[in-house]
Amino acid sequence: MAHANARLNVFGRRTLVERVLAGHKPAEVAKQLNVSRATVHKWVRRFKAEGLAGLADRSSRPHHSPRQVPDGLAAQILAARRAEHVGARELSTLLGVSASTIGAVLRRAQVPHLAQIDQLTGQLIRGRRHSDIRYQHDRPGSLLHVDVKKLGKIPPGGGWRVHGRTEEVRGRGIGWDYVHVAVDDHTRIAYAEVLPDERAGTCAGFLHRACQWFHHQHGVTVRRVLTDNAKSYRVGADWAAVCTALQIKRRFTKPGCPWTNGKAERFNRTLQNRWAYRTPWLGNHDRTAALADFLIFYNTVRGHDSLGGNTPISRLAA
Repeated sequence: MAHANARLNVFGRRTLVERVLAGHKPAEVAKQLNVSRATVHKWVRRFKAEGLAGLADRSSRPHHSPRQVPDGLAAQILAARRAEHVGARELSTLLGVSASTIGAVLRRAQVPHLAQIDQLTGQLIRGRRHSDIRYQHDRPGSLLHVDVKKLGKIPPGGGWRVHGRTEEVRGRGIGWDYVHVAVDDHTRIAYAEVLPDERAGTCAGFLHRACQWFHHQHGVTVRRVLTDNAKSYRVGADWAAVCTALQIKRRFTKPGCPWTNGKAERFNRTLQNRWAYRTPWLGNHDRTAALADFLIFYNTVRGHDSLGGNTPISRLAA
């Protein structure tokens, strides 16, 4: 295809061919038009074989791509993406195909990025707020992201994901589970608990247990904690007391900008996709009991894009 710095356009190629056919030597024509002799011979050869159509722009795409992914494998990759709604690294683990190959297939098929779709339905999201500012603390424990995710409780025997959307099994009015999460900024190691509410005392107890878990299980001492501006964190006496006792500095997100606490928000999305809504649970207890296995999977098995495909636990070891 012609480009901004091309020596010849279609008119120049036609001029080149006319001069050669009029008896000018190819070397002279090449010098006149500031191109190589091979270029002159190429366009004359194409004109003799195809006429004026041979002088038109052509795609630079090769006629044969022996290393291109077979159609069957490409279809398998796209089907897995539609079913799982996960990135190339996780698909690589599932399919046994390199992440770069999967990424190439997804780009060629113009599949939207994960950030542009609803992770549960796969539908495109019309609008998305985000920040281009990226940061990462240089030491484990330097900053702990804390947040709470509300999940509707599951009625005995399963909810609408098991029985369909009927009034009898929607589970309205049976309450909420409050999933308190804590994610280390440097390693992305995560800790979570399902608790009955998000009051200041409950939040403070969770922070104390999370810090103890990070310290005893991984040797990480938490120095700062980042939360949103909920009253439990802003003015809660119990929360302030725990932070004071553990010598933790408090940090808060910018009002109206939940993406400031992006690492916890991103973990919440994975929490929903890979645990809360992964299986049509038959009861609330079953879902709660599976949280421990999900955390092990997240911390020790699942590759993290921001860590170059490595697991959070490997980042801590490094």
